[in-house]
Amino acid sequence: MRAEFHVDDPKQVVATVRWDRRGLDIAADGETEGKVRRIFRPTPVVVDDPAFRSSGTSGPVVLHPGTLIWFRAAAQVRSDAEGLRVRFVPEGQDVMGWDPAGAYRTFSESIERKELSGVAARPEEAEAGETRPEGTRGPSASGTEAAKPGTPPSGAGPPESEE
Repeated sequence: MRAEFHVDDPKQVVATVRWDRRGLDIAADGETEGKVRRIFRPTPVVVDDPAFRSSGTSGPVVLHPGTLIWFRAAAQVRSDAEGLRVRFVPEGQDVMGWDPAGAYRTFSESIERKELSGVAARPEEAEAGETRPEGTRGPSASGTEAAKPGTPPSGAGPPESEE
């Protein structure tokens, strides 16, 4: 997820902040960077929004730092005090677009699902499990594994001896 900050003209972006599961990447100049760091200071955000409440409850909800919901809420709640306006740009990759079967989800839930299921990792850092056991070429063609002779799976019993 990317938050783009501007003052008056949305076409003149003065700061960009990218969120992923590991943290924030801030791209801004000196004075604006200070404002953006104050917006995303790692403290809880209080939001009085019924969408975040459990059924039958009322009042404000406290959102703790580190989550996508907190990232969006901090940007929306705190940007006015710093004289900035914000817009959000989803950046999830390799994920399906709009799913008619998922139409019961709210827009915020759909964006969060897309971000968390997408491969939006920083390219210079590999996540655990990203290395492929079959190498860079990928797996062999489908169905060719069974045609290759070899030892049977362990559940099939011992291999028959040829005499």
